[in-house]
Amino acid sequence: MVKETELFFDELLKHDLSVLNFVDSDFTILNERLARHYGILGVKGQAFRRVELPAGSHRGGVLTHASVLKITANGTNTSPVPRGLWVLENILGQPAPPPPANVPAVEPDIRGAKTIREQLAKHRELGACASCHKKIDPPGFALENFDVIGGWRENYRSLGDGERVQLEIGGRQVRYKVGPTVEASDKLPSGDHFENIDDYKQLLLRDKEQIAHCITEKLMTYATGSGIHFADRSEINEIVKRLATDNYGLRSIV
Repeated sequence: MVKETELFFDELLKHDLSVLNFVDSDFTILNERLARHYGILGVKGQAFRRVELPAGSHRGGVLTHASVLKITANGTNTSPVPRGLWVLENILGQPAPPPPANVPAVEPDIRGAKTIREQLAKHRELGACASCHKKIDPPGFALENFDVIGGWRENYRSLGDGERVQLEIGGRQVRYKVGPTVEASDKLPSGDHFENIDDYKQLLLRDKEQIAHCITEKLMTYATGSGIHFADRSEINEIVKRLATDNYGLRSIV
């Protein structure tokens, strides 16, 4: 999983491809094992190579890399909150403030009696939480069709009610119950509605400059070992403006 993301970055850098590929791309870097995990056919062997994504694939961009989806889940359950925070911080460059000290965290209902959407709706009734969660939750909900290790799902798994499923994966028996249908739709603070991750990525790409600005800030922080200060902002703005005509090539930004 990590190798896919590292090699994807390398591909963009080597060929000066647009940083917008971090949001959505028509290819990724796979070997047979990871391709099988993604449900992509025709990739054989352990060597990683560039693979053009088939029509209708929900992959494309680091948002849908299993490496990102796994580290933004807790190994057992997914939540829109850490995934939404990751998108705000690393794609949009708009980190959310820390939660109020006296507000309890949203604990997942592991028996599947309530969906995370129902739990977060109740959480958002708290005035101290509502303003931030309007920004955090939508990108997280857009990624809810991906499970804790980045596999695609249409339903949650349940320990309570639901149809029993038994699978054999890698020679091991896997048993679970089919829980509620995943709802990946939501509305951005701007009022724009999306149905799934594909719609959400297209909404993100409306503001190409914001994405390029965030990536440029990240690269400058990495290069200097220091955070972004007021005096840096004019330089960053100039870099982004200058590279707009070249579609924000990663190598050009570097």
